[in-house]
Amino acid sequence: MSNTTLRISLLTATVLFSVSAMSALPQGYPADYQKVVDAATKEGKVVIYSTTDTKAAGPLIQGFEAAYPGIKVEYNDMNSTELYNRFISEQAAGGGSGDVVWSSSMDTGLKLATDYALEYKSPEQGQLPKWAVWSDKAYGTTYEPVVFIYNKRMIPANEVPDSHAALAKLIASQADKFKSKVTTYDIKKSGLGFMLSVQDSKADPNYFKTLADVAKGGLAVQSSTGTMMERVSSGENLIGFNILGSYAEARAKTDPSLGISYPKDYTLVLSRVSFISQQAQNSNAAKLWLDYVLSEKGQSILANQADIPSIRNDIEGKNDIDGMTKMLGNALKPIPVDESLLEYLQPKKRLDYIKQWREAAGK
Repeated sequence: MSNTTLRISLLTATVLFSVSAMSALPQGYPADYQKVVDAATKEGKVVIYSTTDTKAAGPLIQGFEAAYPGIKVEYNDMNSTELYNRFISEQAAGGGSGDVVWSSSMDTGLKLATDYALEYKSPEQGQLPKWAVWSDKAYGTTYEPVVFIYNKRMIPANEVPDSHAALAKLIASQADKFKSKVTTYDIKKSGLGFMLSVQDSKADPNYFKTLADVAKGGLAVQSSTGTMMERVSSGENLIGFNILGSYAEARAKTDPSLGISYPKDYTLVLSRVSFISQQAQNSNAAKLWLDYVLSEKGQSILANQADIPSIRNDIEGKNDIDGMTKMLGNALKPIPVDESLLEYLQPKKRLDYIKQWREAAGK
């Protein structure tokens, strides 16, 4: 092959690649976004630190890699406490770490963002609720009601509680049946469990009294949603509270023993917090990932393939803000992505809160 032919071949390949990359750009994105795509393709990968389990995130990863075939996703799935501690220690050491953090523990996720997030205004920002964006750095990515789960074989339909007060009343009325059969998060071990409990106390002035009533027969506390669902399904436990509805709905599709109740007095709504690290080694690929997660395409995959409700209101089907609002209306209490999340992370306040919780929960 002559040098001239080689140059023409390379030029043709470059043009074809550029056309291919350009075709992947979502409508309405800025013209210079192509530079981000090109730089991201040179980086070749994006490293995600996440609390969303790999199986649930699988369709999103596949969708992203199909949209940007030159970029591989290195996905690291861990619990919220492990993610927090690992990310901080790696930042201090100055070595490699996650390019993107994606955490269901909203308070510790935002705490990391305040110290380590890159400022980046996503082109998708206008499609999100204002409460879901903090300082062009941290983004809420999902809209997940927090629910009760119960064993359908052991609890008749007419006894299923539809409020926090009804949950306490049910357990008090059948103390022997529910003795050590009620499960929830161990808030000392689970960052997500701690955050949800704090939000309960803000939503319900009678929270600690209700907790004490629920715990009269003894609580079986766990550090993961999966363990709680397994135990309720098997009948080892009968009922669980402060469970992520997204995981419960996904399991209930194939588990006839697992029932779900959405409390009508108030339903907390969690939004997984994501940000790009200031020290990201693949910062352009990280921008593509974040934008893809927030995009109509990415949110549709979350809602309709991963069973994780969308934070947008323009997604086909019922699994988005619009669908949830039609179902639960004013009971929905979204947890905002803002500084209010940080209040109980102050060491003394956190320890005092855990002490108060343990006294009420008999732990």
